[in-house]
Amino acid sequence: MKKPHHPHSFDVVILGGGLAGLCLARQLVRDEPGIGVLILEKNQHPVPEAAFKVGESSVELAAWYFEKQLGLGDHIQQSQLPKWGLRFFFNKPHYKHIGEGLELGVSKRFPVPSYQLDRGRLENFMAGEMDQLGVRFQDGARVTGVDINEDGHKVRYLKEGEETEVTARWVVDAGGRAAILKRKLGLEEDTPHKINSVWFRLEAPVRVDDWGIFSTTHEGKGANITRWLSTNHLMGAGYWVWLIPLASGCTSIGIVADPRLHPLNTMNSFSKALEWLEKYEPQCGEQIRKLESHFMDFKALKHFSHGCKQLFSGERWAMTGEAGYFLDPFYSPGSDFIAINNTFLSALILRDLKGRPINGQAAIYDRLFKALYQNTLVTYKDLYHLFGNPTVMTFKIIWDYVVYWSFPAFVFIQNRLTDVGLLGKVQDILDSIGPLNAEMQQFFREWHDANGEPVEQIFIDQCDIDYLQKLNEQLCEPLNDHDFEITLKENIHTLHRLSAEIVEHAARCHPSLKKFMPDGFTATQHLQGIFSLFQMV
Repeated sequence: MKKPHHPHSFDVVILGGGLAGLCLARQLVRDEPGIGVLILEKNQHPVPEAAFKVGESSVELAAWYFEKQLGLGDHIQQSQLPKWGLRFFFNKPHYKHIGEGLELGVSKRFPVPSYQLDRGRLENFMAGEMDQLGVRFQDGARVTGVDINEDGHKVRYLKEGEETEVTARWVVDAGGRAAILKRKLGLEEDTPHKINSVWFRLEAPVRVDDWGIFSTTHEGKGANITRWLSTNHLMGAGYWVWLIPLASGCTSIGIVADPRLHPLNTMNSFSKALEWLEKYEPQCGEQIRKLESHFMDFKALKHFSHGCKQLFSGERWAMTGEAGYFLDPFYSPGSDFIAINNTFLSALILRDLKGRPINGQAAIYDRLFKALYQNTLVTYKDLYHLFGNPTVMTFKIIWDYVVYWSFPAFVFIQNRLTDVGLLGKVQDILDSIGPLNAEMQQFFREWHDANGEPVEQIFIDQCDIDYLQKLNEQLCEPLNDHDFEITLKENIHTLHRLSAEIVEHAARCHPSLKKFMPDGFTATQHLQGIFSLFQMV
């Protein structure tokens, strides 16, 4: 494929040069050198480091996408921070320090790595490479109009007071919540997940390692852990607080809360958020009060979750990133959804440019993405009130990990996401994931209602759960199609057996929960080592 010669005609025009748009452009030119891509970004570059954007915490799927699929490994390893997984502290206001409660985390990094990403630093690096990659990157460019036409789309933008019109075979909206195409085409879709968030940056490190004496359960391994490099979650009923370190030396801090328990107007300014932290997470509030002079910026979002009626069209338009879907920052899935969205989209664009029909493929990819979104939605919806329950949340978090590593992360990292034929062979078993996950989330709600007792100081090391270690290791194992199919089927069957194990354990103390036992599956022994740490009541 040759690069277009006309300066105002492109194969793909991307509206927005943030993370989603830059990643898509890089993916396209790596897959098809010479493709004509224009990015229109409203902000001037370079942007500040510690840029005020969500998506700083990556997990395995997105980390692999950035490092391997986009070839950003050298930059990430040299200029970003390694991550010690997701770490959860179940704190109570009467505790003197967070180490007095249950801690769920890792004593070492899992085999498949993840990273903390300074978004400003990452986006500046990617934008700086666009020219040598053959991508035209226009910063300071405000989109003023988009016309969707079957024979070729038109995009108008204003830069330095001059309006320019370009034509494009494909138009992709990666412009975030402005959602130009979604609004133009009437594709907005509300979600039933009504959660709010506020967040801010401090130009200083905040290290939980210095906050107290931590549990040494599991042969003392909890004593020597680099906790501050985790994405730390401070958990409470109806809320969680994130602490994310950035390579620039800054710290990102956010409160995510169910307004039924914690209204937005109690935290929608820095001063209010600090008072809220001093009430619900007093040790965190105390530490931030000491660093108040290092305050950088603040933002509040009401009902941040949103959907989209259609992402991909055979008429050669699409959306990616927050312009399409955004769900919830818990478990850090935002960059995962960008990776999945862009991979579907790149496959569609390159298929089209090779002269192959795309209407059917666009519909399939759209349906697959929405199914993944809906299956992930049930992981969060009406579950925030459980977040202060250390017993139930420990098993919910482990369950959610297993679902993630068994299916979406496994399929993506194994590079089978767009292999519709191969996935079709296991469609029947894949169809069981959604109902099973929904049933388990309801089980966790009812288990919470039956068991609200606190658990005192325990460190639960995810690295001691052999099955989690195995699942993480197999993400990158080289598998042919036959072995991939067998492994995927076994993963899903194990999910059913694992659900039986969790339900059976809880039902020993709460017989009413036996109704959640999956039909035809007996309990496994994957988590017995953890059960012994809890005193069930």
